[in-house]
Amino acid sequence: MTAPLERALLCEPSGGDYAAAGWQGAPDLERLRREHSAFAELLVSLGVEVTVVPASEGLVDACFAYDPVLVTGRGAVELSLVKPVRRDEPARLIAALTELGVPCLGRIADGAFGDGGDMFWLDERTLAVARGYRTNRAAHEQLATLLAAEDAVIERFDLPHHRGPESVLHLMSVISPIADDLALVFEPLAPVPLLETLDERAIRRVRCHPDELERQGCNALAVRPGVLVMADTCPETRRVLEQAGCDVHVYAAGELNRGHGGPTCLTRPVLRS
Repeated sequence: MTAPLERALLCEPSGGDYAAAGWQGAPDLERLRREHSAFAELLVSLGVEVTVVPASEGLVDACFAYDPVLVTGRGAVELSLVKPVRRDEPARLIAALTELGVPCLGRIADGAFGDGGDMFWLDERTLAVARGYRTNRAAHEQLATLLAAEDAVIERFDLPHHRGPESVLHLMSVISPIADDLALVFEPLAPVPLLETLDERAIRRVRCHPDELERQGCNALAVRPGVLVMADTCPETRRVLEQAGCDVHVYAAGELNRGHGGPTCLTRPVLRS
């Protein structure tokens, strides 16, 4: 999750019914696309090879490219998203990854559903997966079978109810890996077993400022260990990260934040070295 990011896939924002998708008001589409383009340019300036998938009208959440697929050491897994307006996204992103030479290893289906935002790699062979309103038990079972082929295992972390199924609370809403031994964490909503796992692995915690969670304060993308990209709406959390020795780069996020997603959500890493 924090090794040097070499290649990434992004999806251009589209117009559509933002209210039905739960955005915080309709964004200015032109400004939204400018912010997204500047975000892509920032990643390129940091050494990332970026591919941008053109917008698909109506898929307003598709710009959050992390959720529809899981990328492993062998290829990509097509996920199944429970949110109705996002159900066409996984196949679309798998097609884009196939064009980039990333094979599809399989898919979760038959009543299983899971968001990429509920999944992150604790190490090369351990995938942390939430159990919550966006990811169910069947997804855990099917992912475990798919990952067994590469000797990888799942570690489950249950999420709190918080604001209920209509709200977004992913596992990665409360944690962003920063380096092998450092993570940005919002402790009040983090599963206790997750905090215990970080302690067992000697991973230190930088705490997201409590007033900045809703402004994507706990959402930071590592492009290299300790080199981060985050929204410009979280100055207090940025200050704490910099005090911890991190090199923090920010992007304008006034419109992008309306969709409840930060830089990790916007980016589907394809290759880390």
